[in-house]
Amino acid sequence: MAETPVFLPKALLNEMADAGIRLTERLLRWPEYLVGARNSIPEKFCVAGESSHPHFLTADFALVRDGKGTLVPRLVELQAFPSVYAYQTLLNHAYADAYDLPKSLGTFLGDLTEAGFWELLRRTVLGNHAPENVVLTEVDPLHQKTLPDFLLTAKALGIAVVDITSLIPIGKKLHYRNAQGELIPIHRIYNRAIADEMIARRIELPFRLTQEWDVEWAGHPNWYFLISKYAVPWLSKSANDSSVENKFPLELSAGDPVVPPAVFLTDFLNGTGHTQLAAAGVSLPQGNDPGIIYDNLLLKPLFSFAGKGIQFSPSRGDLLAIPEQQRGDYLLQQRMYFEPTVKTPHGLTQAEIRILYLWPDGGELTPALSLVRLGRGKMMGVDHNKNQEWVGSSAAFWA
Repeated sequence: MAETPVFLPKALLNEMADAGIRLTERLLRWPEYLVGARNSIPEKFCVAGESSHPHFLTADFALVRDGKGTLVPRLVELQAFPSVYAYQTLLNHAYADAYDLPKSLGTFLGDLTEAGFWELLRRTVLGNHAPENVVLTEVDPLHQKTLPDFLLTAKALGIAVVDITSLIPIGKKLHYRNAQGELIPIHRIYNRAIADEMIARRIELPFRLTQEWDVEWAGHPNWYFLISKYAVPWLSKSANDSSVENKFPLELSAGDPVVPPAVFLTDFLNGTGHTQLAAAGVSLPQGNDPGIIYDNLLLKPLFSFAGKGIQFSPSRGDLLAIPEQQRGDYLLQQRMYFEPTVKTPHGLTQAEIRILYLWPDGGELTPALSLVRLGRGKMMGVDHNKNQEWVGSSAAFWA
């Protein structure tokens, strides 16, 4: 945890919150995008019973200076996956208590009160089911860094935290054993298990995800792929791109200014992506020499978490070294230079702002609160700012 919270104008937080909604709506109205995103789901992880919309969404933003010197948000990535809602609420209280912050400062978004936030989280996670029949699932949850959030969520909502590998299939239903060892049917799963972690750890589940089960998902696993970094190259396309033209109202047809230019690695290497980035104003060296360095680009794997696999200033040789059959799993994005804005005893520090959204069944996509990462390195995640002070997980307060 960072030693300090940050203080932002509410208008800036609202600008970021509105951008996340605007971009998500664009993706959900884009059939060609959804087909492409669905094709990216690994066969074993294309889960049955997909919901009509994601229940959870996060949108990460960098704060940068535009050409006029104004501090503006730029999208880092979108992810339709839960974040640490319960933990972040506690952290907000901890900062307010530790520093005796004025009661007039707010933390919740979307006109939510604290009571309204917890009710919205309850509706989103539980749906219409009794807490006993809803479980929070993760791979080895007791050894995850996000365990504090799991325990706070379980306490607030009255649900159990269960290792996804311990679920028991009987007929068309999934079950878990409660603290008394009783077999309890599961009606709804608050899913916190990340597919690429299960793939990396070669986790074998006792049930097939692709099979039809008599269960609802709060945070259906497919949405982890359907709205992810895969979306960024699509969202950065302009109205001049034939794949976008005439598919949206005028206000949605242009590349959104909050989205930095990005292309898929395969398109970059075949030349079309290079041309697209250059046309968007990204300064790039010419030529095909493997020693060429792209200082203004980031290489990102499409499906990873906590900043894993991101490479700054890749060379053309680095790009060509990725096996051809794997190149579809990477994108190249214009590198954004975070503006250091937070004064600390160790110098100016950068902030990355995450907006956390909730979307209950029968409700609307609602910005609920924000999460902040402070860092002074190239990467903003906690794992990339070790052995430093005044960096790490933080919170945003607004007046």
